[in-house]
Amino acid sequence: MKELLKKFIPPFLLNWYHYILALLGVIFYCFPSRKIKIIGVTGTNGKTTVVNLTTKILEEAGYKVASLSSIKFKIGEREWPNTLKMTMPGRFQIQKFLRQAVASGCKFAVLEVTSEGIKQHRHRFINFDTAVFTNLTPEHIEAHGGFENYKKAKGKLFQATKNIHIINIDDENANYLLQFPAKKKYTYGLNKGDINAKNFQFKLQLIGDFNVYNALAAACAGVSQGVNLEICKKVLEMVGSIPGRMEEVISQPFKVFVDYAFTPNALEKVYQTLNNLKPKTYNLKPKLICVLGACGGGRDKWKRPVLGEIAAKYCDEVIVTNEDPYDENPYQILSMIKSGISKSQFPTSNFYEILDRREAIRKSLALAKPGDVVIITGKGCEPWICVAGGKKIPWDDREVVKEEFKKLFL
Repeated sequence: MKELLKKFIPPFLLNWYHYILALLGVIFYCFPSRKIKIIGVTGTNGKTTVVNLTTKILEEAGYKVASLSSIKFKIGEREWPNTLKMTMPGRFQIQKFLRQAVASGCKFAVLEVTSEGIKQHRHRFINFDTAVFTNLTPEHIEAHGGFENYKKAKGKLFQATKNIHIINIDDENANYLLQFPAKKKYTYGLNKGDINAKNFQFKLQLIGDFNVYNALAAACAGVSQGVNLEICKKVLEMVGSIPGRMEEVISQPFKVFVDYAFTPNALEKVYQTLNNLKPKTYNLKPKLICVLGACGGGRDKWKRPVLGEIAAKYCDEVIVTNEDPYDENPYQILSMIKSGISKSQFPTSNFYEILDRREAIRKSLALAKPGDVVIITGKGCEPWICVAGGKKIPWDDREVVKEEFKKLFL
């Protein structure tokens, strides 16, 4: 019904509808963001990890903190899973959340801010104190009508935030965001920026260069709020994993990771990182085995063959499977991913097309030998598979891995 209405209602009316909802929501809940410091984190990848790390840093500094991400909602010690299948909730929900955070005595609220949420005015009437930028790569292109519109949507958060801006200086879109005025600006990067991996050294348990960037962003956010760098370092070195983000589920006799990566850039970085984890010995030739799908519902069809190409480039065994087809034909989604794999002339003997996600995970485990690395991407710790008719099937990649591993090996 929602998609049908979108087809018939003119865009300018939809725009006003979202704006008015935002206005009504903030009035109903009495402008809660006026009484709490809001840190908004935006970018294509890394938002959830940065929100999680920033929250922990502020808590270690002695503050009571609320946070909202694609994984969970958190107000002080109370937390509950985000089962909405959307990162940034609707206008009334987000204002209610902020009102509850204020009532609980939270000093800060750390929020994931998405381009789709910005497009629908979900960020409106939230007084952001700080805006954090992770990175920007092509994503949601069809929804925004092009990359430039997608970039502009991200820019609107910085346009609306007048106090503190935190920007990844290594990202090629950094200059676009640096043009927006703010009282204070902080930059971070591997080799340059106010906080970088050279002048701020720490031993990170989270693997991958992308997590170094996420950690630096969180450290910047902490410092911007007056937190000592030593506290930031303590927290960053202490965190072992983020749920569903490069999460190691099985460690022996081979490693199995679950990750949320669903964009080409994120997927490539995950595969590159895990290839470096494979043991380097003369008598072992460890493999990288991947299980991947792509979201349905007509979303970002352009990237499906690209995901296939990336998998073929970095992985030794590729299994394509169902992810969240919504109302789209799941076989059509798999076929589009497969076209990218075929284009790469990937060996057909190392490619498997298994629609049932549980069976696909079981196959990946059965293929694995000691020293191999299995990576299952696309869902992370999401609790559902979304299928036709708005139906949600309870699901957790991590639990399925454990169940199938037990059946096969224990």
